[in-house]
Amino acid sequence: MSILKKPIITEKMTKAGEKLGMYGFVVDKNANKIQIKNEVEKMYNVTVESVNTMKYYGKLKSRFTKTGAITGSKGVFKKAVITVKKGETIDFYSSI
Repeated sequence: MSILKKPIITEKMTKAGEKLGMYGFVVDKNANKIQIKNEVEKMYNVTVESVNTMKYYGKLKSRFTKTGAITGSKGVFKKAVITVKKGETIDFYSSI
């Protein structure tokens, strides 16, 4: 199983990638910063300067139906923001 699950392609992360060289990824919950750095360098052939990680815990959700209230929670995930060396970029659309 890969450490990198998917890139975060939002308007905010795209702008940060263009201006600051920062790219976001959803990563495995148990991965540490060193593993994430090595995986990004191997996969995209760039030099990683820093890795910032954050964990998101599942929020509780509920809705009301004919049969009563249904409760559940969203999934738990970990996000990593990678800063690459100045002048280097990651192209997520090259393999499409």
